[in-house]
Amino acid sequence: MEKLEFTILMPCLNEEKAIGFCINEAKEYIEKNDLPAEILIADNKSSDSSKEIAESLGARVIICEDKGYGNTLRQGIKEAKGKYIIMGDADGSYDFSKLDSFCEKLREGYDLVMGNRFSGKIEKGAIPFMHRIGVPALSLLGRLRYGVKIGDFHSGLRGFSKAAAMEMEFNATGMEFATEIIGKFAEKNKKMCEVPIHLRCDKRDGKSHIRTFRDGLRHVFLIFHK
Repeated sequence: MEKLEFTILMPCLNEEKAIGFCINEAKEYIEKNDLPAEILIADNKSSDSSKEIAESLGARVIICEDKGYGNTLRQGIKEAKGKYIIMGDADGSYDFSKLDSFCEKLREGYDLVMGNRFSGKIEKGAIPFMHRIGVPALSLLGRLRYGVKIGDFHSGLRGFSKAAAMEMEFNATGMEFATEIIGKFAEKNKKMCEVPIHLRCDKRDGKSHIRTFRDGLRHVFLIFHK
C-alpha cells in the first residue's frame, strides 16, 4: 500500500450544509494533483447527517466523544495517516482546491504553514466586524508572547508535519487550540511560515460555532498562562 503523504483533516460539528461541498473540493484537488492523500473527518458527535454524507463521499470518519474544537483536532491529528496534515474547517469558508502553497512549503521542510486571511482575499461578510478587530489584536499578543512573525493566529486553514505535532503536548480543548498550536511549535523552535489564502462566506447561514467574547478570553488566558 502506498504511504500517504497528506491527510486533509476537517473538524466537523453539524456541518451537513457544507461538508459535502468541502469533501468534493478536496477530492478534486487530490485527483487533479495525483496526491497520495486521505480526507479525514473528525466528527464531534454531530446530531445531523454530516457523518453519513462524509462516509457516502468516501471520506474516513472518526468520532470524537469529548466536546470541543481542540479535543476534536487533537484526536484527528493522532489518527491521521499522512506525513503532513492540512487542516481546515468544514463550513465551506476555506478553499480546498487551492492547497499548492501548503504542499510546497511542507515539502520544503517547514514544520508549520499558516494560512493568512488578511494577506489574501476576504469576501464581503466573511469575517464579522468584531473579528476584524479582535483577531489582529490577539495575533499581536501572540507574536509578542511567542516571538513569531505570524499575522493570523486564528486562521482555520493550516498545515504541519505530523511528526512535529506528535512531539507537542497539546492541552487546549476549545477554540484556543488554534493559538496553542503556534505557541507549542514556537517553543520547540520549529520552522514556520505564512501563505495568503482566500476566505469565503461560510454555508452555515450565519450560525457560527465561535462565541466571540468567551473564545477570545480563552485565547488571552492561554497566551499569558505559563
